[in-house]
Amino acid sequence: MALRVEPSGGACGARVTGVDLKQPLDAETVAALRAAWLEHHVLAFPDQGLDDDGLERFTRYFGAFGDDPFFAPIPGRRNIAAIRREADEQSPLFAENWHADWSFQARPPAGTCLNAVEIPPHGGDTLFANQHLAWEALPPDRQAIYADLIAVHSARLPYAPDGTYGARDKGRSMDIRPSEAALATQTHPLVPAHPETGRRGFYSTLGYIIGIEGMAPDQAVALLMELQQWQGGERFVFAQKWEPAMLVMWDNRSVLHRATGGYEGYRRELHRTTIAAWDGA
Repeated sequence: MALRVEPSGGACGARVTGVDLKQPLDAETVAALRAAWLEHHVLAFPDQGLDDDGLERFTRYFGAFGDDPFFAPIPGRRNIAAIRREADEQSPLFAENWHADWSFQARPPAGTCLNAVEIPPHGGDTLFANQHLAWEALPPDRQAIYADLIAVHSARLPYAPDGTYGARDKGRSMDIRPSEAALATQTHPLVPAHPETGRRGFYSTLGYIIGIEGMAPDQAVALLMELQQWQGGERFVFAQKWEPAMLVMWDNRSVLHRATGGYEGYRRELHRTTIAAWDGA
């Protein structure tokens, strides 16, 4: 089979065919996939039907496994979490706000893989917002405001015991484990250069970002709220539609993502792995 990468025509994303992820991949194919990933930020592989062994094998082509601090892994695995919603579930939708996975870590993951286990017949798109485009489209006078800021990240809002997924969150089928560890903070540049491509872009957004270093809290929140509206602007967004047996991977260093609903009455489950921070190899 010949590897084919078909761009979505949108702000990011590409559909990849001509490769069987159930089989081991050679170095040339992995290099081609990595290049496509860096170029398009989001890759969708239809008709794969990977099991959990296959998902782990694929993830390791792109780096070590990242740490998922507030998810319990599925039984029998250390590096796979289930993103699950039952057909009759009434809890608020998980991950419906823009974010970059685990940006509050000292070395946040390079990427995330999601493998379709059970897909509803409609709804459940994952939205991606290209943060290189969001930065590059900003007028120079606005770029000057953000260019050198240092953002303060924390998991406290979602994962502290009193956070969104803490003690008050009831009836959720996902196995989320809030803890006091979520109160820790970590700083990262607001507009870093991508470690592999050198291209600048916004990193993460309000929610995991709780402040700006050296800025009064009210001023920082106002700035971040204004920026959040820009980051998720329609011209930067691509909607990935899910299909049975599909695997999707994305670059957490260049896109934000968020979940959508629209599949009430149907069960949805995906298995997730994270790709650890790029080590330069």
